[in-house]
Amino acid sequence: METFATLFTNGNFYAYLGVAVAVVLAGMGSAKGVGIVGEAASGVLSEDPDKFGQCLVLQALPGTQGIYGFLIGFIIMLNTGMLGGDVQLPVGTGAAILVASLPVGIVGLVSGIHQGRVSASGVKVIAKRPDQVSKPMVSAALVETYAILAFLISMLLIFNIKI
Repeated sequence: METFATLFTNGNFYAYLGVAVAVVLAGMGSAKGVGIVGEAASGVLSEDPDKFGQCLVLQALPGTQGIYGFLIGFIIMLNTGMLGGDVQLPVGTGAAILVASLPVGIVGLVSGIHQGRVSASGVKVIAKRPDQVSKPMVSAALVETYAILAFLISMLLIFNIKI
């Protein structure tokens, strides 16, 4: 059992923290974003249940940030050998992994919430003009661009760390 003081001189601690940052922050953004759209969709569906498919597409969009965070966490675990058992990472390597997880975690948190807001506005468009569903989808997809860029940067950073 490690003492509290030695915990911070262990690279594994920082690598595990990196996995948590990627998964938790991006997941929180997705959960909040999907919830925002779900609230808007419930109102529309109470009046016209036939619009479920269109609302569902917009509600699913903010969920992708959580997927990106999960993938980065999984890639970290695969690359470091965390899934295989006993791994001892230097502090510098663990810190680099933590830093590499920040883009997808932070941008996933922020963009998931904002994509939820844009998608919720799109649900309002569907309520009045269901034939115009593609326009709010494009608007929501523009927010997604930044989550994808953050995912790519985190992935490139992780693949560049010597383990």
